[in-house]
Formats: sequence, C-alpha cells, structure tokens
Amino acid sequence: MGGGGAGGSVKDLLSKGELDGLRQSGATLILHFWASWCEASKQMDQVFSHLSTDFPNSHFLRVEAEEQPEISEEYSVSAVPFFVFFKDGKVVDKLEGADPSSLANKVAKVAGSTNPGEAAAPASLGMAAGPTVLESVQDLAKANGSSQTGNQVQTGLDDKIKKRLQQLIDSHPVMLFIKGNPEEPKCGFSRKVVDILKDEKVKFGTFDILSDNEVREGLKKFSKWPTFPQLYCKGELLGGCDIAIAMHESGELKEVFRDHGVDIIATEQGTGGILEPTGLTANLNSRLQSLINSSPVMLFMKGKPDEPKCGFSHKVVEILKQEKVDFESFDILSDDEVRQGLKVYSNWSSYPQLYIKGELIGGSDIALEMQKSGELKRILTEKGIVKEETLEDHLKSLISSSPVMLFMKGTPDNPRCGFSSKVVNALKEEGIDFGSFDILTNDEVRQGLKVFSNWPTFPQLYYKGELIGGCDIVLELRNNGELKATLSE
Repeated sequence: MGGGGAGGSVKDLLSKGELDGLRQSGATLILHFWASWCEASKQMDQVFSHLSTDFPNSHFLRVEAEEQPEISEEYSVSAVPFFVFFKDGKVVDKLEGADPSSLANKVAKVAGSTNPGEAAAPASLGMAAGPTVLESVQDLAKANGSSQTGNQVQTGLDDKIKKRLQQLIDSHPVMLFIKGNPEEPKCGFSRKVVDILKDEKVKFGTFDILSDNEVREGLKKFSKWPTFPQLYCKGELLGGCDIAIAMHESGELKEVFRDHGVDIIATEQGTGGILEPTGLTANLNSRLQSLINSSPVMLFMKGKPDEPKCGFSHKVVEILKQEKVDFESFDILSDDEVRQGLKVYSNWSSYPQLYIKGELIGGSDIALEMQKSGELKRILTEKGIVKEETLEDHLKSLISSSPVMLFMKGTPDNPRCGFSSKVVNALKEEGIDFGSFDILTNDEVRQGLKVFSNWPTFPQLYYKGELIGGCDIVLELRNNGELKATLSE
C-alpha cells in the first residue's frame, strides 16, 4: 500500500516495518487493535469496516493485538478493542473500548468530514457507517442488559443511573470523583487534585469510584471523559488531573471558583493562638512542625521500627528498609496529643504517616504504590536522600529480587495479555514459586528491560538473573518436560 488511500477497505497489518512506512508517508491512518476471541472487537470491526468505505482516502488497518506484540507495546495497548489515530506521521488521538459513536466521531475528525461544514455526529452522517453505528450501539446496550433507545442508546445509560450521577455531581458546589478518599487517595493523579483543592482553600465533596463500579463506568459515558479523577464545579465538568494542574498554575481555577460563588475556607490567624481552619494551638502546631522536620524522612507510626504495633506500620518500615533509607520515627501510641493533633494538621485521619523533607507522602497504601511504580525512589533521589540509581542497577535489582522472576503484563492473579497468562499457568502447573513485575505500571522498566535483555517483547522469564526467554520458549520447555529442571539447576 502506498501513501494514497486504502480505497475503502480494511487491511491486516502484519509488521511494524509496514506501519513505519505508512507513517513516514504522512497518510492518515486508523489502527484497530483487536482479538478474535473478543466479541466487542468483532462488533467494533463491523463499524470500522463501514467507516473505511466512508473515508476512502484514509488507511484503515487491523492489528491482531496478541499476534503483533511489538506494535501493541509501542502504543501501550493493554485491552481490546483499542484504536490509534495518525495524521502526518504522528499519533493524534486514541480510543479504548467499544464505543461506536466515539469511533465514528474521531474518524471523521482525523480523516475530515465528507461534507465540509457539517457536524460529524455519526447519527447524522448519512453515510454507510451511520446505521451500523446505531445498530452496534444498540447491540452493545443489549449486551449490558438494556434495549432502550433514544438518549439511552447514545450513552448506554438508563434514566435511573443518569439521575443518580447527576445527583452526585450536584451534591456539592465543587465535586471530585477520585480513586480513594481525600485522606487516602489510591492513585497519584487523585492525590494531586486533592492537594490542588486544598491549596485553593475550597470546600469540596468527593466520591470514591473504586467503591461503586456502576458509578465508575457510568460516569465515563455520562461525562464523555474516560479517566479519573474528574473535577466538577457547580455541575460543570472542568476536567482531570492535567487540566486541574494547568488551571491552578495559571490562576484560572481560582477565577472559576470565584465566578461560581464557591466558598473559600477562612484562613485568618487569631490572636489567641488558634490557627484557622485547623483549630490547633500555636504551641502544638509548632511542636508538630518540629517533629515532622526532625529528620529528612520521618515516619509517624504505631510502635517502633523494631517492634511495629500494626501491620500497616510494619509495611512502611519494610518499604523504607528495602529502599535503604535512613529514617526517624515517632510512636503515636506514646503521645495522644501528637496522635490526634497530627490528624488535623495533615488532614490525614490514619496512621502510619510518612513525610519526606517536611512533605506528607501518605500512608501504607500510597507508600507501597509509589515504591512499585518507582516514584518513591525518584522523590528520595530528587530530595538528595539517596544516591541516584542507574536504570541498569534498578533492572538488575528487580531481576534478582526472586530466583524465578517474571516480567509480565498485569499480575499473576490478573494477567493483562494472553502470553503472560500462558506463562503464569505453565509455572503454576509445574508448582514453581516465582516473583513478578507488572511492566504496565512502569514504562521506564518496560522500555529499559527490552534493551538490557536484548529481548523486544513480554513476558520475560529469568532464573537466577539469567534470561530464559518469552512465552514460546517457556511453553516449549514445559512441553518437553524441561521447565522445572531448568528453573531448579
């Protein structure tokens, strides 16, 4: 296929070289990453095929995600169906999931409307894809237990869930849908937006989307915003983490709150030693600050590092030891004034609490998440607390962290690709204990390991620091009865 259009057809992409050639030509490309076992992929492929007829000057390419791991990994494909849009050799948009209306709109946007000046809403395109889009939306809605039409077909939501979502959005002038809660955010992006709102000194309500899957999935469709957190002001979606940061830094967020009459929390300091809004005395406030800053890394915990009094405290102590960090600690069970006061001071209701250079990092869940992602080591390095570790050192440490070590997509309990699942099953069937690392959680490790091992795909299995190979090699060893012997020499 040359730089021109595909002539209204879908072509199976069989190599990365072919894709690179098309990208260099500057042609408009739309890739559909799919899997033959996925019903949603099959339905979306019908829409995809019809759209190729509507936009014959663009290239519509189908990629078998698990058969083309090099291409899938380059574009971070971890689930199907998944679409990537190219224009002038660059990625301009992506779409994850079975959403025919969004696919039609995005294709029209990147490929150009067949009727200039007209909107690209799929229901009014009047082209081949139009009926198919609506049929597919209806099929997907039926698969989810709904055969409603009209607005319900467009969003996939019934009136009951739409009403509930609107009530949640309107429950507070400033409403934040996050992973976790303000005291214990479950992801870094949620934590950033919480910190921004605290810095803006506004009162806000929150909803933990991890606690209710109906709200989580419904809000993505309702708001047409696929990720979390989601920040609303007076019922209007402002956006996610990146937008909140940009608006905060430019001062626009403060203007939006002011224009919408959002209450600002009073921060005046009274003469009687009471600090608003915390209500702590000046003496206690000063004491807490001194404790927090008494060591570059300070842990407020139950018990002592040698004798933790709770599992969560023990977990953070172990994390700091694994990171080879010198730290001081304070036993909050020994001083109730500090125990209760620090909850107010930090606006964090539980223990342990970990501080680095006077800044609250969080509790055990966040510390563990940050360690797994490498963010904790990055912060410790940036603050000059630990010596910077090279990527090669980090990879060697991960590889040697277990005698049998598997770098995979997902976790052993929840593999995110068929090849990873096959290797996990092979190891389990042989009764082999192994450690694992989810390469989807750390792109630096993911890309670095390809170069370090000179092995371009995942999963990768290591034994005592030596690469065994990927899925095909592991399955061959198992089928030959050699896997267990190889991993026990």
